[in-house]
Amino acid sequence: MSKIQLPIALQAYSLRSIYCGNPLQGLRAAKEAGYDGIEFFGNDFCTDFYAALLKETGLVCAGWHTMVEDLEGDAFEKTLRRNIAVGCKYVIVPWFGADDLDGWKRFADRLNVIAAKLARYGMRTGYHSHAGDHKNANGYIPWEVVAANTDPRVVLQLDTGNAMAGGADVCEALAKFPGRNQSIHLKPYAVEGGYAPVIGKDDLPWEKILNWCENDGATEWCVVEYEMEDDPVTAVAQCLAHLRSLRP
Repeated sequence: MSKIQLPIALQAYSLRSIYCGNPLQGLRAAKEAGYDGIEFFGNDFCTDFYAALLKETGLVCAGWHTMVEDLEGDAFEKTLRRNIAVGCKYVIVPWFGADDLDGWKRFADRLNVIAAKLARYGMRTGYHSHAGDHKNANGYIPWEVVAANTDPRVVLQLDTGNAMAGGADVCEALAKFPGRNQSIHLKPYAVEGGYAPVIGKDDLPWEKILNWCENDGATEWCVVEYEMEDDPVTAVAQCLAHLRSLRP
């Protein structure tokens, strides 16, 4: 089994209290831990500030979690400019909720429209999964509905921990849609302990997941996300250390 060569980023939400209080401190912590990039969330700061953070730390913008409403209508241009300014290629919708099958199909249609608009700028949108997206809802699984009804240009940013928490077999969920995981969230999860254990001390088959990313997922960015707030700097460093141990 080949070892992964892909760059690894950190979702800034993993350091949320640190990042929100002092973004530069948060990005420096990610850089010192050895991460290659950062995935932003929200839009709390001016555009130039995000670009300055990357320049100061040497991190690359691996993506930006952005609500779907900020990619539509009058908000689209402002969001586009912000992402262009930091060289962001992946503008990922982090969450969505629909009441029924038709609602998820309409959401997929919205993603298709956004994907077509972003394609002109060499950028892509996508959807990040939560636990509920992987659960059977009256005969359908929301994650699979979105995947089946979106253009291949729409990235399927499966979240490993959320998928397992939702009852999915992560490797089977990935295998259903090869070539759609240009960005993937590597989040730890354990049957006993939930989201608390770090990567390498949880129950996910990391080497198998990483091998999928390298060979079948068309993955360009692996993004670590850690859910717990206690000592997140140490936790995200430990997560990365284990992933690095699976690389040459």
